[in-house]
Amino acid sequence: MRPKIIKSMMILPCWSPARAGWARLRGNSTAPTSSAEPRRAAALSPKPIWRWTFLKEKLLAARPGYGWLSEESRDNSARLTAARVFVVDLIDGTVAFVKHRPHFTICAAVVEAGRPQDAVVYNPIAEECFTARAGGGAFLNGMPIHVGDRDGIGGARMLGPKTTFQQCWPAMEITSYSSIAYRIALVATGRYDAMVSLSLKRDWDLAAADLIVQEAGGLLTDEAGQKLIYNRAAATQRAAVAAGPKLHALLLDHLRQ
Repeated sequence: MRPKIIKSMMILPCWSPARAGWARLRGNSTAPTSSAEPRRAAALSPKPIWRWTFLKEKLLAARPGYGWLSEESRDNSARLTAARVFVVDLIDGTVAFVKHRPHFTICAAVVEAGRPQDAVVYNPIAEECFTARAGGGAFLNGMPIHVGDRDGIGGARMLGPKTTFQQCWPAMEITSYSSIAYRIALVATGRYDAMVSLSLKRDWDLAAADLIVQEAGGLLTDEAGQKLIYNRAAATQRAAVAAGPKLHALLLDHLRQ
C-alpha cells in the first residue's frame, strides 16, 4: 500500500468518527473513572457515536487477503499464515481519550514477515498525521520528519513514566503521554530525544510507530537492543526504547548497568 492509499483508507475514515467520538465523550458526565478497564469499556461501548468496527470493515474490504490483529477484536490464528497483516489499535491512550486529553492516537500498520511496511499514527485532536512506508521516509502531515542527533542522556527530553527514571539516571526533562505510539512518533519528529518503556506492550501499541521512527532515522528496540518482531503467536513486546542512533546506544548501555 502506498502512502496515498494509506491516507485514503485510514485518515479520511478515521478523522470524522474520532472527532465525533471525542465530542460525544466530552459531554458524557457518566463515564466511569475508577479503573482502566471500565474507562475503556465506556470509550468503546456502542452507545457513543464512536464505533470501532468500521475500521476493520473498511480495511479488510479493501484488502480481503490480509490478516487482522487488534486490541478491539478477538484474536484469530489465521493471521499467522497471512502474508500481510493489519495491526491496529483504534484507541492507543484510552486514559487520555476518556479524560478529554488530546494525547490519544489511532494506529495502523501493515506487517509483513514480522516487520511493519506501512504505518499511520493519527492524533485526531491535534490533527497530527504521522505516516511512513518502508524505504520511503517518515512524514507529519505530509512534511518529512527526522529524529534529533542528541548524544548525551543528561538533559535529554525524555518520554516515559517518571517512575522508570527514579534511580541511577541523570537529570532529564521527563514527560509522559498515555499513547506510547504518540510518544514514539514525537521522537521521530525530533521534538523529544527519546522514549523508554520497560513494561510489557502489545504489537498494536508499537508496530506503526516503530516504522515511523525508523524511517525518520531513529531506532526502536527492546532493552537488549533487539529489533521488535511482530505478528508472532504471542503478540507481545517486553520493552521499547526509541531514540536517534547515538542516544539509543547510550540508553542501552545505561539499561545494562
